[in-house]
Amino acid sequence: MNSSITRRTFLKAAGFTIAIAITPSGYKILSAKESEEAMGKGFSPNIWLRVMPDNSVIITVNKSEMGQGVYTSLPMIIADELEADWKRVKLEVAPAADGYRDPVWGAQATGGSSSIRHMYEPLRKAGAAAREMLVTAAAGVWNVPAAECEASQGTVKHSASKRTVTYGELVKPASALDVPKDPSLKKETQFRLIGTAVPRLDIVEKTDGSAKFGIDVMVSDMLYATVARPYAFGAKAEAVHDAMAKNVKGLKQIVHIDRGVAFCADTIEAAWQAKKATHIVWGKGADPDLSNETLAKSFEEYLPKDGVVARRDGDVQTALAAASVKLDARYYLPYLAHATMEPMNCTAHVQKDRCDIWAPTQNQTGTLMTAKRITGLAPEQIHVHTTYLGGGFGRRFEQDFVEEAVQTAKAVGRPVKVIWTREEDFQYDYYRPGNLSRIQAALDDKGNPTAWSHKIVCPSIFVRVFPDTMQKGIDNAAVEGLSNLEYDVPNVSVEYVRIDTPVPVGFWRSVGSSHNAFTVETFADELAYLAKKDPLKFRLDLLNKHPRAQRVLELAAEKAGWGKPPEKGIGRGIAYHLSFDSYVAQVADVSVDRKSGAIRVHRIVCAVDCGPVINTDTIKAQMMGGTIMGLSAALKESISFGRGKVLTENFDAYDLLRMSETPKIEVHIVKSDAKLGGIGEPGVPPAAPAVANAVFSAVGVRLRNLPMTPDAVLKALKVADGKA
Repeated sequence: MNSSITRRTFLKAAGFTIAIAITPSGYKILSAKESEEAMGKGFSPNIWLRVMPDNSVIITVNKSEMGQGVYTSLPMIIADELEADWKRVKLEVAPAADGYRDPVWGAQATGGSSSIRHMYEPLRKAGAAAREMLVTAAAGVWNVPAAECEASQGTVKHSASKRTVTYGELVKPASALDVPKDPSLKKETQFRLIGTAVPRLDIVEKTDGSAKFGIDVMVSDMLYATVARPYAFGAKAEAVHDAMAKNVKGLKQIVHIDRGVAFCADTIEAAWQAKKATHIVWGKGADPDLSNETLAKSFEEYLPKDGVVARRDGDVQTALAAASVKLDARYYLPYLAHATMEPMNCTAHVQKDRCDIWAPTQNQTGTLMTAKRITGLAPEQIHVHTTYLGGGFGRRFEQDFVEEAVQTAKAVGRPVKVIWTREEDFQYDYYRPGNLSRIQAALDDKGNPTAWSHKIVCPSIFVRVFPDTMQKGIDNAAVEGLSNLEYDVPNVSVEYVRIDTPVPVGFWRSVGSSHNAFTVETFADELAYLAKKDPLKFRLDLLNKHPRAQRVLELAAEKAGWGKPPEKGIGRGIAYHLSFDSYVAQVADVSVDRKSGAIRVHRIVCAVDCGPVINTDTIKAQMMGGTIMGLSAALKESISFGRGKVLTENFDAYDLLRMSETPKIEVHIVKSDAKLGGIGEPGVPPAAPAVANAVFSAVGVRLRNLPMTPDAVLKALKVADGKA
């Protein structure tokens, strides 16, 4: 449903409404009357909360649901402050509109584990304002002081006279009131929903199959489309021989678009058949010789180059030169695919004065701007319908699949649904960047680090997506977890060397933290061993200025039984990482088969401090999901390149962690009143280093490259045994 409103229709909206106007200076909470006045001044309020005469409460959600639970957690925030009856709460998905922009980002998008962090305050205030207005309305009806009235579970009560009135009955008088400028927020002890385990609102429809994902969209008179894209990066079509394709029954039109050639047909099978029958001559592309080997060589060649300094404390080189105990290590991590469950897809219908887009997108503002650029229509003529996302992980922030659908639909003049195959998902992704790091450190005679030099070679995501953020040539995503390294080392340097390859890179769950946590935390473990210190104590001693980091490490260690000998054959490793304002520590118990090289993870104990908690179930689910994704990347995943293109085509060549390989995962939440942290991504980073450190504990070998495959383990064991 489109909840965007006009000046004429706002006052006609059924029920009691609360709107939020996003302005350059922040947000404003408005009543119906105030919204009409604001529209006259150029603001664009949008309905976020409606209390209906039937006592139902309709909450509009401006974020995308891709499994992280925002369709439940965001309504919980409003409903708790409102004192709504949770059983009467319903949600609607916001359209793409200025009034639904994220007040921090200034754009309507979902990513960066930001949904709760950015929306918590405005949603709480909207719910609290509505509650105060309903109480004031009831007090006016009864002619009693508002202080004698109390809101409770969808009603207002006057204890002295024992009168009760429902929210639905107060719709009319409440609508005539102004929104309080500074509504009183609940105290933590007054919360009914926030901080508890609330079952998700989308469970039923996702269980019975009624939930609509992008790939489920059906529109009247719709055509299906598939796109032939170049095999090699940067290649262009030099000739298209489509005579045979035109004989395919059901084919309606062949369209040349920016990213390739689209085949539109009555069925997706006919579209695929037509594409298969067409011979396209592609150019050689940007680098015909691109391969795993050439990429690895390029990263190595860039490592000695001067980069840009992201952090410099003290004099690292002098400290290194003066030290007698040093450690020098290199770490290489491969490019990774997103491997979402639902392949990329988008449905679009472009008309003369209107464009409709049905998309599983993380980026409504980007989708709106893409359609505006292609169609030339005004934003108010473009209607973005956000569906459920069958996995996002950053991939659905991109606009390539939207662009294909809108361009094709514009050319055809009918609704068009573009569907990617699984092979296309792997071969035309925006990958997690490959990464090469060199870390050098020095220890004093007490085993304390005196210097830490970290040089990272990594492609830039931000130079393409957010070029304005590239201050002094630094990609903040590439150096996150390094530029804010919390270990207390007097001399620290972080240097970033940007490498540009033909391989497109994009946001991947936890972004730079997904690789930097591995390099930092495995290196920290090596330093602890060199210093002859317990890995936990070594970390704690370096984190005296960061009690939240110490707390998650201590809790994870306590629950895992750190300090007590594990079972025979089990190695135990620990790691922690700060990302998206949340601290996460993990302890891994693993075993290693010396004959096959296979690593088995038996248990992961996780402790998380994300500040105030909204839904405990969501936190545990996200920690588990992030941990599993981190383990999968650590043990199995890697994209393969050759002949100037991606060789990996499907799950047969891109192995993921199986259910049977998933360890027992325990999640412990630290009670915290610190600032809100994200939760969708922070579970990923500590998994890989915790396992790598546990492998060393089990068999005495350090694995500095990912993935930690059986072959890599066997090779490391041979080196350790002197047989290599």
